[in-house]
Amino acid sequence: MFTLIGSVIVLLCVCGSFLMEGGSLLLLWHPGEVIIIVGSAFGAFVTSNPIKVVKGSFAAALGLVKGPRYKREDYVDLLKLLYDILVKIRKSGMLAIEADIEQPEKSKMFTDYPRILADHHMIEFITDCLRLIVGGNLDPHELESLLEYELETHHQEAQQPAHAVQRVADALPGFGIVAAVLGIVDTMASIDGADTGTIGRKVGAALVGTFLGILVAYGFIGPIAAAIEHRVHEEGKAFEVVKMALVASVRGYAPPVAVEFARKLLWSDVRPTFADLENHLKGKKKEPQKEAAPA
Repeated sequence: MFTLIGSVIVLLCVCGSFLMEGGSLLLLWHPGEVIIIVGSAFGAFVTSNPIKVVKGSFAAALGLVKGPRYKREDYVDLLKLLYDILVKIRKSGMLAIEADIEQPEKSKMFTDYPRILADHHMIEFITDCLRLIVGGNLDPHELESLLEYELETHHQEAQQPAHAVQRVADALPGFGIVAAVLGIVDTMASIDGADTGTIGRKVGAALVGTFLGILVAYGFIGPIAAAIEHRVHEEGKAFEVVKMALVASVRGYAPPVAVEFARKLLWSDVRPTFADLENHLKGKKKEPQKEAAPA
């Protein structure tokens, strides 16, 4: 939502100041220039990226209108889920969670947290990690190294749309110059016998091409690329939380301590306090009181 608000502010400031100086927005409306700049940039974008990145870029840009995937309450649920898993392993052994990780959608341990269960990538990451712990016989250092490689691969793949959109932003001023040069060529071709007003309008249209290329690059596409990259970093924290909790557990730490290690990784705006998380975990363990039987 803030991305949309920022784009509106850019548009209002640029157009508003132009109107304040006595300009007319119709002077900036040249469909040919828009087609040259936007069409060429889109064509280059499609040429330089695989279809997976093209689709991912549009999905990531549209996703900026929504809120982040993981909010504070979602991280609380994730930490509680990890706590439940680690407690079950500590009490019943590794093999006790085998049925849960094979069919998480049928496991009460996972279905108690529907928002986490709805994230297919997160559930797949958790279950894959647990399979390694159950059957891999890996020591903590090997497990941590393997999970770091997986997270690095996931992070690089998630950042591909942001990098692709940023390359489009870098190219847009160049396409603006292309539009401007074509406008000047048209002006030079019609200068013989043309009056001053006609030449001025054609030169102005050519300059609009440069203006649009720079404005769209630095006012819209570049910020969108940066926002996508920030969103990738935010959503990657959830996977780091899972890695930290499971590695700490394999190292022999008790479930509350392992979950506390994971909590420390979160950004301050979404990190629950120690007391808050402890209350949530105690509330999870507390059994509902039965009503007294009538006399």
